[in-house]
Amino acid sequence: MFELSERAQDFISKTKNFIENEIEPIEADFWHEVHTLNPDGNWKNWTWPAQLETLKDKAKQAGLWNMFLPDPELGAGLSVQEYAHIAELSGRSLLAPTVFNCNAPDSGNMEVLWRYGSEQQKQQWLMPLLAGKIRSVFCMTEPAVASSDATNMQATAVVDGDEIVLNGRKWWSSGLGDPNAKIIIFMAHTPDENKDRHHQHSMVLVPVDTKGVTIERMLPVFGDYDAPHGHGEISFDNVRVPVENFIGGAGQGFEIAQGRLGPGRIHHCMRCIGAAEKSLELMIDRGMSRKAFGKELLKLGGNLERVAEARVAIDQARLLTLYAAYKMDTLGNMAALTEISAIKVVAPSVLEKVVDMAMQLHGGAGVSKDTPLTGFFAQARSLRLADGPDEVHKGMIAKLELVKRGYSTRKKA
Repeated sequence: MFELSERAQDFISKTKNFIENEIEPIEADFWHEVHTLNPDGNWKNWTWPAQLETLKDKAKQAGLWNMFLPDPELGAGLSVQEYAHIAELSGRSLLAPTVFNCNAPDSGNMEVLWRYGSEQQKQQWLMPLLAGKIRSVFCMTEPAVASSDATNMQATAVVDGDEIVLNGRKWWSSGLGDPNAKIIIFMAHTPDENKDRHHQHSMVLVPVDTKGVTIERMLPVFGDYDAPHGHGEISFDNVRVPVENFIGGAGQGFEIAQGRLGPGRIHHCMRCIGAAEKSLELMIDRGMSRKAFGKELLKLGGNLERVAEARVAIDQARLLTLYAAYKMDTLGNMAALTEISAIKVVAPSVLEKVVDMAMQLHGGAGVSKDTPLTGFFAQARSLRLADGPDEVHKGMIAKLELVKRGYSTRKKA
């Protein structure tokens, strides 16, 4: 079931070698420079270290570029399951996804444009994104409503002649602080009394510098702004763009979102598994290199048992995620709804648990920036909310289980 082609194995081998030889040796210094260049939440001054472009050029030359895209000409042409292994490797590093141009939200936004965009949209925005010349933003979550139910959305995209008028406020807009961010995908309510509630939302392309678009602030996660990428709050005040800026047409927002989030959740979850593997390695090395009370730290208390628990949990999460990817490849996203929701619950929780164990073994160093552990922990905890909180996915799993047994899940009138 999980056999890989020779071509996929070659990509995996080259990715592993690149991370080990080009990224890991410089990553600690790279992030130290990032924090020096971007000391606070003033995103207007944020910048990337010059070394990033050098690494990206090396990745391009090695053919390790846009590997997430299943298009054999524009991307690597790998299946979801094949790319999942690469996502796991890149998840071991907080830098690698960006170096390979496989980072969120750009990978998801590029896939949206590739699948649903017009030819004009592809030429204007997809091609520069694939080339790594610009970055993008995804705006969905709103501060004034419970965004776990996307039908609560208050932001609007209303057609006025040959223009779309956008109004609303979004936050946790990923990629908003990046100095190279040029285009936003804005999801909003497009009222239409002739359509059901799941066909009244649209995705709209909005250039960042459009009149009426205002970046209000960047939002820190556990005190860290994730500069120079960042997540922010942004307002849209009577923003006007051409009607051609609808992606796939008015009312197609939910359909596109499902197409976007399916592969994206595989990517997120496999990166979580890669981060958990790295955390476990750091935990073991730390625990065996230091002694207390005459023994290695790892041999004290229940630490060895925790290592075993981590191994079991990581392998279970990996197998479940690969199975979800397999079903997506062979049967389609709709056939894998249970598994897609399941991995979204499982993988971030496994990472959170393993990172917590590793932090405990590291003592004070575990909560500092001397290791990637705090970054991994923030990633895990945030992903339990992003793309739908745990509770929404558990609700979906339960609903599908009831349907299997012939029970209706519709609300009674």
